[in-house]
Amino acid sequence: MTGLLDHLRTHKTPARLLLTLRALVRTDSLWLVVLAVLIGLLAGGAVSLMTKATFLVHQILAPGHSRLSGLQHITPLHALLVPVFGGLLLGLWNLALTRQRHRPVDPIEANALHGGRMNLKDSLIVAGQTVLSNGCGASIGLEAGFSQIGAAFGSRIGRNLRMHRADIRLLVGCGAAGAIGAAFDAPLAGAFYAFELVIGSYAFPLLAPVACASLCALAVVHLAGANLPELSLALPQAIPPLAYPLLILLGVATALIGVGLMKSVTLTESLFRRILPPLWLRPAVGGLLVGLLALISPSVLSSGHMAMREGLIMPPTLWLAIGLLLLKALASTISIGSGFRGGLFFASLYLGVLTGAAFTGLTAPLLSLPITLCTVAGMCALATTIIGGPFTMILLALETTHSANMTAAVALAAITSSLTTRRIFGYSFTTWRFHLRGENIRSGVDVGWMRTLTVGQMMRTQVDTLSAETSVAQARTAFTGRAPRYIVVLDNQHHCMGLVEYAQVQSMVTPANHPLQSLLPSDSMVLAPEDSLSRALAAFESTSLPALAVTDTDHNVLGILSERYVLRRYAEELERTRRELAGEKHRR
Repeated sequence: MTGLLDHLRTHKTPARLLLTLRALVRTDSLWLVVLAVLIGLLAGGAVSLMTKATFLVHQILAPGHSRLSGLQHITPLHALLVPVFGGLLLGLWNLALTRQRHRPVDPIEANALHGGRMNLKDSLIVAGQTVLSNGCGASIGLEAGFSQIGAAFGSRIGRNLRMHRADIRLLVGCGAAGAIGAAFDAPLAGAFYAFELVIGSYAFPLLAPVACASLCALAVVHLAGANLPELSLALPQAIPPLAYPLLILLGVATALIGVGLMKSVTLTESLFRRILPPLWLRPAVGGLLVGLLALISPSVLSSGHMAMREGLIMPPTLWLAIGLLLLKALASTISIGSGFRGGLFFASLYLGVLTGAAFTGLTAPLLSLPITLCTVAGMCALATTIIGGPFTMILLALETTHSANMTAAVALAAITSSLTTRRIFGYSFTTWRFHLRGENIRSGVDVGWMRTLTVGQMMRTQVDTLSAETSVAQARTAFTGRAPRYIVVLDNQHHCMGLVEYAQVQSMVTPANHPLQSLLPSDSMVLAPEDSLSRALAAFESTSLPALAVTDTDHNVLGILSERYVLRRYAEELERTRRELAGEKHRR
């Protein structure tokens, strides 16, 4: 062993270089920016490669055209056979992966629960399946594959260098920022996509690496020629004052449409599971249905990026916009529900443009709104509902229109959409999928450490107990000289029945002759000492009780845990993590 260490000290082996780089990154924050640049270059290369590969597959579906949603017509043979064949290939691919015991981890889930740990091999599979799904015409976007592979590069580099948990999470955010910034030709939107969704918070020391990753990825895409030409929009000279209350209505409308779309995906998935038990067959059937919709309008194919651009330049009329909106929503719902791999980010932009165009036609009798204002506002507002990042979409509007005046009006619709979605639904598309799997994740905020804390580590073991048959009058005088906050009520076998607040016992409205058992809440439950902190928080939320008893398997009381104490520990842990990160940056 000593000889091997001496060899590493005297020779520039890969292991030695790795150790040297790790030491540099830990001592100087400038090297963290260098790593972010490297990750941005890799993310930009992945976006370019995936984009060009998708275009090649599109050539099979529509020879001579690389953007399916911009087609004016398509031959029935291509429209039906290619999506079906692509869906069949994807189904067989999934069948071959059935022995895989774990599922790929999303960048948001990785940062929230696993300290940024992602499997590069799994992410490559996700990227490949996304290219296949989008390439054969499924009505979904490439952004899920883009962000997955970009974030996986960041995770792999951080883990190989054995960096701190916070730094790995940052590099995952850098990869996602580079991927999204390059995909949309919007580096600021890409950076704040990482802050709002993947990292879960914004801090000034994080700006330099995330922004550099986004800019470098965009530069690679431009050098590779995988970017689209810049949009030239007819922007309004001024925003009418009456447009602002109407934009609020547009924000509410897009939120309702977005929530309906997310719930429709879940319903479609359940229908496919019920009608078609074979998992491998569902994408082929879904491809057939999407192909039939494409015979009505080819704009439903693929992500809809080209159709979105055309809709911004030449917005459709009222009834055409409504018809295309229904077709695209149905195609996207079928595509994801049948098992195609991809996301709704790109699709939500096109759906938002159509919503804005339809809204302009509906409000025309009241006020003649600038149609470009409505289409851009609808685009950003609906994408805010689906993605969950209002500031990301506001910056996307700014980088698309280059108009600060118009962006301010668009921001009103995006913020309204965000508030409405939180009020009536509470999830973005990604977090809704997590919720359906039983994960209570709302963003990339690091909550994985919560699962290492157990109720047994946090409970208060000194408890006050009384029999369930004890009267309220007796309970009032049972604790001479002190007033416990909670009383644990026991049955005849000294098993825990629940908690009663002592303030309720002392209340003048509580009959003195009633037994303590009558004061127990109907939805009372207990915690186990091995339960996690997140499990305890979920129990407090479901019961609305301020405290719960902790018992063993024989229902013997072990202690008490209060919600107030759990939240205080949660805040203390977040503050400790913040101080550690700030101290690490200061030492650099």
